[in-house]
Amino acid sequence: MLSTVIVLLLAGATAGNAAEPSATAEQLRFFESAVRPLLVEHCLKCHGPEKQWANLRVDSRAALLQGGDSGPAIVPGKPDESRLLRAVQQLDESLKMPPEGEKLTDRQIADLARWIAWGAPFPPSDAPRARDRNPEHWSFQPPVKGAIPAVRQADWPANPVDHFIVAKLESAGLSPAARADRRTLIRRVTFDLWGLPPTPEEVAEFLEDNRPDAYERLIDRLLASPAYGERWGRHWLDVARYADSNGLDENVAHGNAWRYRDYVVASWNADKPYDRFVREQLAGDLLPWTDDSQRRELLIATGFLAIGPKVLAEVDEAKMEMDIIDEQIDTVGRALLGLTLGCARCHDHKFDPIDMTDYYGLAGIFKSTRTMEHFKKVARWYENVLPSPETTALQTAHAAQIAWKQQEIRALVAQADAQLSASSPPESNAPEDRERRYPAETQAALKKLRQELADLEKNPPDLPSAMGVAEGRPADVAIHLRGNPLKLGAVVPRRTPAALRGPEPPAFSADQSGRRELADWLTDPQHPLTSRVLVNRIWRWHFGRGLVPSVDNFGLLGEAPTHPELLDWLASEFVADGWSIKALHRLLLTSATYQQSSQLPSGDEQALRVDPENRWFGRAPVRRLEAEQFRDALLAVSGQLDDSLGGSLLTVKNRAYFFDHTSKDLTDYSSRRRSLYLPVVRNNVYDLFQLLDFPDPAIPNGDRATTTVAPQALLLLNSEFVLDCAERLAQRVLQEAVDDACRVDRLYHVAYSRAATPAEVHAAATFLRRFEESWPAVDRSQAWTALCQVILAANEFLYVN
Repeated sequence: MLSTVIVLLLAGATAGNAAEPSATAEQLRFFESAVRPLLVEHCLKCHGPEKQWANLRVDSRAALLQGGDSGPAIVPGKPDESRLLRAVQQLDESLKMPPEGEKLTDRQIADLARWIAWGAPFPPSDAPRARDRNPEHWSFQPPVKGAIPAVRQADWPANPVDHFIVAKLESAGLSPAARADRRTLIRRVTFDLWGLPPTPEEVAEFLEDNRPDAYERLIDRLLASPAYGERWGRHWLDVARYADSNGLDENVAHGNAWRYRDYVVASWNADKPYDRFVREQLAGDLLPWTDDSQRRELLIATGFLAIGPKVLAEVDEAKMEMDIIDEQIDTVGRALLGLTLGCARCHDHKFDPIDMTDYYGLAGIFKSTRTMEHFKKVARWYENVLPSPETTALQTAHAAQIAWKQQEIRALVAQADAQLSASSPPESNAPEDRERRYPAETQAALKKLRQELADLEKNPPDLPSAMGVAEGRPADVAIHLRGNPLKLGAVVPRRTPAALRGPEPPAFSADQSGRRELADWLTDPQHPLTSRVLVNRIWRWHFGRGLVPSVDNFGLLGEAPTHPELLDWLASEFVADGWSIKALHRLLLTSATYQQSSQLPSGDEQALRVDPENRWFGRAPVRRLEAEQFRDALLAVSGQLDDSLGGSLLTVKNRAYFFDHTSKDLTDYSSRRRSLYLPVVRNNVYDLFQLLDFPDPAIPNGDRATTTVAPQALLLLNSEFVLDCAERLAQRVLQEAVDDACRVDRLYHVAYSRAATPAEVHAAATFLRRFEESWPAVDRSQAWTALCQVILAANEFLYVN
């Protein structure tokens, strides 16, 4: 019996540290989507609130720590010492869990181990159920554009944004920091909008521009460059969980994913209205078009729904389909709404007022959408053929080849039949009977022609295509009890979550999937979340943290906004400005808030005491370069950056495997193009990116961590890439200046956007002299390479003030 197995396994276990871990929102979401369904499906029947065999319950953290008659079930932080995990791994032939039926999948076991390693975070047992909670949460109500607050420091605000900021600062007894100097501003805003450092020439031009609108002109110049779309398109690709491979069990190439990436970059550069951008990604194939070019763009846009990871070797086809639908619902929820809708697949959401009927109402929309060609092992995702003259020519040529081969077969059969009729009357009119009487050489020729025809039909030309979706057969979905596709409840008509107030719920047509209606509902000006979530994302990337710090979670587990009135004002203004993201950039970047210094006045300790985390935005944040910024900046200052736009750098064909279980990933990262274009391989992300906190490309992520660990320093000291950039930078400054003092000054201008101080010039000269004295046999350029590496490894290069 299951209880006997558990009791024996738990004998002698120790509880370890039972302190409740400080769980992140992502960890709790993971528990709700991966761990709780596992416990519900396999354990609660015998170890839940109604029945406790061997006095063991598994429906709370306390119960798991207490365990049953023989001790605790888990050791927080130590999966290898947790008997529950050993049981599901079935390491002992005589002690297995479950004792009957199929063993848990490798992924389920890995999820359980991951959760225990985190300390087994468990939502509070006294948390109210969503259905018992009043859904009048702030984020479920439409934004209200309130009045701009009056402030005492009336001469400080540069635009309405600043009134909200300084009003909050004044209420806390604080004052904003002074304005940053112009060198700091151009470096800050250039990294913000381009992800690149300004050149010394660009800095000098800005410093010499005495026009009153020089800063505004700088912003307009940066926004007009293709580099803007490459920088800000990358932010959206984080949210869209972009990758050039599938990951999971079959890590095959998304050979055409780059088309979606280039679509995103082009859309941001064109300042495509955000409501249009959303509609295209959810229902581009259903929108009207005027020509082939626009049609291609709309089909490529639907890659947003198709590009997620999939268990392509899943043997249960019904489960695979629902897993893909679940991933799409979770992505739409987190990316566009800031809600964890996927938590309601197996049970009503434990926190937000989203229940299973809401989930399966949305599931019907994606069930009615074609995402896969087929679900047979190994499954194939669907791709849209892209209309173009090249496509038409290839299709026409292929059809002509087939028609010609069919004509050859008909001609040969007619000739053979005529010869047969002339020699003797037919014994039978059946084609197969006649063909048996053909001469052997005719039969062989006919067999060869038919094989050639079959090969042509089975091998159509490789047409230009893109990952995306199309319409499937419209269907509503039944509730899957405990998420199990084999245990069905009532059928739920397609619908949107009732708790979200504002726009009227859409009426779904019977002959389409409903994606277009969903997209229109999401982009209704009165929608409570769509504009708020996007505005908050833009704010986060300019100011280091969101007005809602939990940028991907606006639900009850998310953090409350620090400036709710400003968030609503910005969301309303964003919609009124035609959903223009560039207009939003201009508004935020021209604010006095953005132009503050990161340094507080000497002796001003009150701000650090009252607001140590800078939640009131009383100073500019000091931010480390992200992985892509760091790599691109190294290439830029060393004169190597290739600014070519678009295209693919994959070295494998579409659907081919990146690597198998015995060989190394041979993906090439040697290109000097911007980091945006390097392949993103799920399960094996480029090591430089991993070291600098590149997000998990399997899940939507609108935020990035900033860690400080020893391998990052080792990267700067030992990486061949960093050393090569230092060498190229040394060659550059040696060529661009005539003496060592000027070269050091040029080095500082290139790397730090400022002049070197006399003390820094002296220190560099001393370093070079001692280097040459210590290693007299080395070439002098090597001393300069070492100096350049020091400059590139310093915080002033790695951080933006």
